[in-house]
Amino acid sequence: MTEPADHPFVRAVKPLVDAMGGQMVAPQLARGDDVVLTWEGEERVAVRLPHLSESLDHLLAELERRHGVPLADLDRKAKQSVVRILETRGAFSVRHGVETVAGALGVSRFTVYNYLNRENAAKRED
Repeated sequence: MTEPADHPFVRAVKPLVDAMGGQMVAPQLARGDDVVLTWEGEERVAVRLPHLSESLDHLLAELERRHGVPLADLDRKAKQSVVRILETRGAFSVRHGVETVAGALGVSRFTVYNYLNRENAAKRED
């Protein structure tokens, strides 16, 4: 990126862009679907957001890093927690999201649906 990466605004948004799996590029390199961020009237950085399927892979990788082990090695309760987190982040709106998550967790699609149904039933009771 040709923009100074040490600009306070760029440093401030970098953790958010990283968490989304996005990429920061110089504003003059922005494509039509990039989001150009302006600070004090000056374009500072453009954010290239990942496609939804890439976002799911990024979310799974981040959760694996957070747990410190492959997601398939987690116990049932931790896997249920992962499914809850992924649901709140919209992972199951992605085509083949359930299959992708099931593969990462080392469980069947049926099990993922059971986790989702259990969570939704608990929400209705509250």
